[in-house]
Amino acid sequence: MGSDDYRRDSGDSISTRLTYLLIGGGIGAILALLFAPKSGQELRGDLADATRKGIDRSREAAQQLGDRAGEYYEATRERASELYSTASDKVGEVARTAREAAARQSGTVAAAIDAGKRAYQEEKRKTELSGRIEAAPTYEEKAN
Repeated sequence: MGSDDYRRDSGDSISTRLTYLLIGGGIGAILALLFAPKSGQELRGDLADATRKGIDRSREAAQQLGDRAGEYYEATRERASELYSTASDKVGEVARTAREAAARQSGTVAAAIDAGKRAYQEEKRKTELSGRIEAAPTYEEKAN
């Protein structure tokens, strides 16, 4: 069970742990200075020195975090650019394939329409011819 407790805490980020360490160290230093047997002037000087050191450490930590954030930003920006380029290429390929398929289909559809028109005209012509033949007068010869 003891090892599980450590694993549960491993989710904290290093920057959070570093922040807690610096805060704890600062509080400890201030308490040590306050309870040390020194004169007021020495104590104020020590407090000023500790404050300056704390500020310097904070600036250094902020600089390191800023540098790390810049590195993450650059890496993420490059990866996003690669993904955008890949997606753009894939979309271009799909669009080209769709245009080619549409061109093939439109040629097939146009041929089918033309064949339908020809078949209609042929049937219409046949119907008109058969209608003329049926409507034509027939003359019978009478036997005298």
